[in-house]
Amino acid sequence: MIQTLRQDLRQRLEQTIQPLQILRSELIQLPLLELELRVSAELEENPFLDEAETPEEETTETKEDLPVPQSAEELDEEDKEEKEPRTEAKEVDWEDMLNDEDYYEYRPRMLPSNVEIHEVPRAATTTMIELIRSQMRTDHKIEDGLEIGEYILGSLNHDGYLDVMVEEIVEDLGVPYEKVMRVLRRIQSYDPPGIAARDLRECLLIQLYRQKELDKTAVRVLTETYDEFINKKYEIIAKKLEISLEEVRDVFVVLTKLNPKPGEGLNDEKQNYIVPDLVVTQVGEDFEIYLHDGTIPNFYVNQEYRDLVLSKKKVDKKTREFVHKKLESARWFINAIHQRRNTMIRTMRAIVNRQENFFRFGKEHLKPMILQDIADVIEMDIATISRVTNGKYVQTDFGVFELKYFFSQRMEANDGEEVSTKIIKSKLKEIVDKENKANPNSDEKLAKLLSQEGYTIARRTVQKYREQLNIPVKRLRREII
Repeated sequence: MIQTLRQDLRQRLEQTIQPLQILRSELIQLPLLELELRVSAELEENPFLDEAETPEEETTETKEDLPVPQSAEELDEEDKEEKEPRTEAKEVDWEDMLNDEDYYEYRPRMLPSNVEIHEVPRAATTTMIELIRSQMRTDHKIEDGLEIGEYILGSLNHDGYLDVMVEEIVEDLGVPYEKVMRVLRRIQSYDPPGIAARDLRECLLIQLYRQKELDKTAVRVLTETYDEFINKKYEIIAKKLEISLEEVRDVFVVLTKLNPKPGEGLNDEKQNYIVPDLVVTQVGEDFEIYLHDGTIPNFYVNQEYRDLVLSKKKVDKKTREFVHKKLESARWFINAIHQRRNTMIRTMRAIVNRQENFFRFGKEHLKPMILQDIADVIEMDIATISRVTNGKYVQTDFGVFELKYFFSQRMEANDGEEVSTKIIKSKLKEIVDKENKANPNSDEKLAKLLSQEGYTIARRTVQKYREQLNIPVKRLRREII
């Protein structure tokens, strides 16, 4: 009997801790436009939350660890432990619970009059992450790899591809390569088919293997003659695989019906602009960082509703549970909003400190930086940093950038200085843009030209960077002049 009581207590404690943690994670993940909708819905649904007619003056006060009231279930459990009669539940001390000194509210901070928000005309938000996360949460085979899973979700691009190498995840999280691959394979088994692939070939193969009847010839085309496939060299494919041209054409019909961009259909095309979540501007030698609250109003726990509850000394259990639930939800929501603000400002400050030369002089001064660098500075886990930086944008003196832009692996230049891989990619694109269009450079030649610029990398690395930049192969770049 005692053992059963302990199990019940443990379960109830989990229920009071987890919802607030989940709410914080969800709100941190949301970009500004989605957060505005979430706040609006919460104000409409919760009678304890009310909107101020006009925002109050900006305040520097931040409430981080707001007290969480007990649930009605816990109060009933305390009744049991104290062996009080069950004919009438113990009365909630509303005066102590509601009339505390903490004033629960969220006050949007007004941007200075000299700061103008620039909206970029591009689709910026997506429901893809939440769709995949909902599948991951119910996947028992991934329970011990949720941190890896969150990192992967935070690294998916607009089309649903994994934007980082597995080796980077291994280095950032300090976990075995095999474990990362196991989690990645599980996520690749989710819907939509092809999600979290590392390149087009893997994306198409994932979709082929999930079909009821596996087309083995199509698999061979992708695994044995991929370069010929993307260049549409039908005759060479037929010769290498020893099949007829008719069979090759049939395979192309199958492959063209697959989805090369599994994440694209999950984007919310109604949101046609990127609205910066943060603003960083240089003032003298210092940097000012602002969180853009958009159209989020000043809202708080409704005082009149509090007074109404306080005026009732006796309420039935059903009413008590409803009121308590809504009050608890209101406080947790405001708590989570404050946590989101605090975490985003701290993350952005750490990025600015690490990338100071970028914010002073521009893109060419971007330094190597990984998620772990920021996690160490602000003493938070990598999964949180991944959620903060995914889908969030910052307006700088040099344009609007996704926070993920500031993270890249490091490579050593010929002079021994560490440089960001983004700098090398930028130089590669510059070389390709300036090349002779009648006689483009091969990957081998591009590697030599990069070496002359001080970046010695292998031909295969050049090929990888070129593909990530969506730069076609030499043959497809050739133009008749």
